[in-house]
Amino acid sequence: MHQARFARRVGFCLALAGAAGPAHADAPWVHVPRAERQTGIPSGQMPGKLKDVGFDQNLGAQVPMNLVFRDEAGQEVRLADLTRGKPVILSLVYYKCPMLCTMVLNGLTSTLQMVKFDAGKEFNVITVSFDPRETPQLAAEKKAAYLARYGRAGAEKGWHFLTGTQESIDALTQAAGFRYIWDEQFKQFAHASGILVLTPEGVISKYFYGVEYPPTDVRLGLVDAADGKIGNVVDQILLYCFHYDPATGKYGAAVMTIIRITAILTMVALATFILTMRRRERRAMATVRG
Repeated sequence: MHQARFARRVGFCLALAGAAGPAHADAPWVHVPRAERQTGIPSGQMPGKLKDVGFDQNLGAQVPMNLVFRDEAGQEVRLADLTRGKPVILSLVYYKCPMLCTMVLNGLTSTLQMVKFDAGKEFNVITVSFDPRETPQLAAEKKAAYLARYGRAGAEKGWHFLTGTQESIDALTQAAGFRYIWDEQFKQFAHASGILVLTPEGVISKYFYGVEYPPTDVRLGLVDAADGKIGNVVDQILLYCFHYDPATGKYGAAVMTIIRITAILTMVALATFILTMRRRERRAMATVRG
């Protein structure tokens, strides 16, 4: 009995992990729990209760930064107070989530460990619970656990774990395009998985879906959101050669840009070769005359 229940929960969470598509949760790459398949739902279709779960891409939308939440100490804070002029990684989870939210936060932490930027220095992280029943004490426990796992000095000033009222949660999730429902059967929320990158002003710049986030993509997303104010020359070159694909939530090679750069480098190399050969020829002729 317990094994069957656990298997259903795992299948349910895997389905939610797949429900992180750029628009609707009924996309063909979403996995359907085995328990739902046994109800006669055709393969490739989402169960009815998951049709309202997913991410709507609101790229360029403004997150209301005047929204008030409570931090880990129970103090009221505005989102705008937590950006401090830096780009922000926003994760929407709930702290008592039995599996998927932990996978999101674990994946985010693993990625941040491989990014040379430091939370609290070049960027900030805001993790918000979308369950209004959760408390600052629970948020503080999560923060302590993930700061220990992240292991970077000063991160406590740059990674914030918040709780809030239903009103604030609704305003934030709607702006982010984050859709979720309460599933009575499993006694947990059905929700998508992913993170967002915001500009220092709170404009949605990037979405990264799933529970694993390529460090290079996240780094470029932060550089892009910061409008080049963080990072180095190499980052700027990579941003020129790679473009963000909203459909996949990943960076891919900008083929035409790479072709143009290759052509220019080829012309430069050819011109350099010609000049070098002419100089050698002149020197040889001068030596013969001498």
